[in-house]
Amino acid sequence: MRAALWLLALFGVAVAVALFAGNNQGTVTLFWPPWRIDLSLNLVLLLLLAAFVFLYAVLRALAALFELPRQALRWRNQQKERAVHALLVDAIAHLMAGRFLRARKAAEAALTQEESLQGSGERLPHAGQLRALSHVLAAESAQALQDRSARDHHLQRALEQARARDAQAMHEGTLMRAARWALDERDAQAANAWLRELPQGAARRTLALRMKLKAARLEGQTEEALETARLLAKHRAFSPAASESIVRGLATDLLNGAHDLAQLQRAWTSLDAAERRMPELAVHAAQRLMALGGDAELARLWLLPAWEQYENLAQPLRVRLVRALELGLDSIDAAWLARFEAAQRALPAEPVLQYLAGMACMKRQLWGKAQQLLTQSALGLQDAQMHRQAWRALAALAEDRGDTTTAAQAWKRAASA
Repeated sequence: MRAALWLLALFGVAVAVALFAGNNQGTVTLFWPPWRIDLSLNLVLLLLLAAFVFLYAVLRALAALFELPRQALRWRNQQKERAVHALLVDAIAHLMAGRFLRARKAAEAALTQEESLQGSGERLPHAGQLRALSHVLAAESAQALQDRSARDHHLQRALEQARARDAQAMHEGTLMRAARWALDERDAQAANAWLRELPQGAARRTLALRMKLKAARLEGQTEEALETARLLAKHRAFSPAASESIVRGLATDLLNGAHDLAQLQRAWTSLDAAERRMPELAVHAAQRLMALGGDAELARLWLLPAWEQYENLAQPLRVRLVRALELGLDSIDAAWLARFEAAQRALPAEPVLQYLAGMACMKRQLWGKAQQLLTQSALGLQDAQMHRQAWRALAALAEDRGDTTTAAQAWKRAASA
């Protein structure tokens, strides 16, 4: 359609020119004494047009001639710029391929080319970021080559180049790389020092939190590591199972770090409500409390959420829970005894519950019921310690009744367990 319109316009111009030129009788007279020159108006117009075209062509040729040096300089700078980017690509490729010496040489060559480009008066708009990236690549290669002096030199130069306002992301990335290098050397203090230089927003990113968690664990700062693990779990940096495992492990370390009852209670109260409901943590905390000579009633209070989840617990955890409850059976109250009996009736074939209820009845001097439950449990217990304890309790009950034969058999089974 556009071609058709241009063709129609061309025909229109041709017709207009033909009409004007064919009937134009005008003349132009030039007086140059003693001469007189008569020219047709059409010829004069053609000569003027030709003169304009010639003058325009001459001016363009002169402009192109004077522009040649600048174009040559621009071409050379463009080649240098392309060489800088090509060297950066080579440095990244060599670094990924494990050719660290070649990567460092390529990054340093890129810096040399950029300095040459800047010396020619051509400054790239992203020159600061380009130099910072080159220094970071060289520092990364030096770190892999165990060249500490070269790494520190390039790191400082990268930080200097990345301090500009338009290179904020590069500055944050350089600080994170420095923190990672410190963690690779297991220098937690240096890693924390680099991470503290990050802005508040960058310090809460997942990558920074991961490094902060590792540094805190290296330094043995369990509380800080636990808080960082909670933030990572909130940001979904790990799978739910992995997050729970990490938090549980750190909380266990926090409880293990308590050396008296006051410290243990402060550590327990510092945990979140969801963490205190974790059966593994509750059992471990109760065992630590009883080992430090704490109150058995308080231990049972900590164990109550785990006890309410008994049916959903794995068998090893059930055994640990029962062992923790067994430590405080001397002061067991009627409410907990009722809980034991209700659980035993709900799971009548569970030998661990039979054992716990039997031991509780024995502490409450309910000899007949204790003997019945312990005898049932002794036949099905898989845990060696519980099995031995059950036969020892049965032996003690038999001795109290004066049944020496049954007591001897029970002691024999306890010894064989």
